[in-house]
Amino acid sequence: MSRKKKPIDIFLQPGEYFVADAGYQIRTMLGSCVSITLWHPATRQGAMSHFLLPTRGASKPKQTLDARYGDEALNLMLIELQRLGIPTAQCQGKIFGGGNMFPGNLRSGALNVGQRNGEAALTLLREYGIPVMSESLFGIGHRQIVFDVSNGDVWSHQVMPIGTDSGDKGDLL
Repeated sequence: MSRKKKPIDIFLQPGEYFVADAGYQIRTMLGSCVSITLWHPATRQGAMSHFLLPTRGASKPKQTLDARYGDEALNLMLIELQRLGIPTAQCQGKIFGGGNMFPGNLRSGALNVGQRNGEAALTLLREYGIPVMSESLFGIGHRQIVFDVSNGDVWSHQVMPIGTDSGDKGDLL
């Protein structure tokens, strides 16, 4: 009986992204930040981001793309995937994060940064014509994410802040 080779484990910090083949799994931890995963089933290659804000805005000139911003992180991932011969339209997307880390501190009617990040990710994938296969967005607390590039599975484990009456919530998406 042959043993399956253990994947190389990559941990993304905020503002990072990674493009990989089936020999990798990519992890991160998200609060109000959002991760987009892109996967190409035929080649078993994919990418994952961990962005902090939807966009840097028009006020600052873009000298180089910066993965701290959702729109630029997606562009960076797509550029690298296209270099590998993967067309954007053949990618499958999944989106995670956008949690409210401070539920008692949000002003009435205000849109929190996690909400803005999640909505931006959904809009970006729609604009690029990338189907969203699943999502785990918003809510309270942080998420632990693991993306297995070999099969496109993403595990999302949501952890509620101490003092909330909801328990942990884990899903395979």
